Amino acid sequence: MCLMSTARRESSPKPLLLCYITGRNQFPGDPAGQELRLLEKISECAAAGVDFVQLREKDLSVRALEELARKALAAIPQGSVTKLLINSRTDVTLASGAHGVHLPARDLPASEARAIWNRAGRTRAVIGVSTHSPEEVAQAEAHGADSAVFGPVFEKAGEPNPGGLEQLRQACRGAYGIATMPVLALGGVTLANAQRCLDAGAAGIAGIRLFQENDVARIGQSLPAAYR
Repeated sequence: MCLMSTARRESSPKPLLLCYITGRNQFPGDPAGQELRLLEKISECAAAGVDFVQLREKDLSVRALEELARKALAAIPQGSVTKLLINSRTDVTLASGAHGVHLPARDLPASEARAIWNRAGRTRAVIGVSTHSPEEVAQAEAHGADSAVFGPVFEKAGEPNPGGLEQLRQACRGAYGIATMPVLALGGVTLANAQRCLDAGAAGIAGIRLFQENDVARIGQSLPAAYR
């Protein structure tokens, strides 16, 4: 890559990617009320132009997850930029008609998931991968993932992670010292510290509480215009 093209790329406006990772059990109320709140939040995310909704409800059976995925899709208007990704379950993704899958770290390689999608005739599927080190980010990109969620950046399970921001910075460096595949920051990211993730090279931010505890439209509005 020549220096001129690198400079041009670095000076171009950067689109901010947002990913809402669901956690219905963190909403108050009984199971029916929690599901309703979740679907309302997904609809709110779609209205605000959030790029990805990662349906991450590990306690559900395959059938229940598929039913919830169909309801989540119905909460996203046709033509919306928001893509529904099912966590881990490629089979549920295909059965429900979701836009793609988000693979946990050390799970099925993105290339194998892509092959499954292609055999099913879904050649435009979106594949994200969870990563916890620069090496895992590089591996996900080598296998053709569309994006990676990297964490923890600031905290994990309520405990601080002092080296997380530097690890994110390293993960966002491509072969030429710039980010190639989009990397989204996860783990204790708030409206107050999100800019630090973007300055480290992240293409966007992901989270559960960040979206569930805030007005989603305000999240994008609170960040610099260059990232919107």
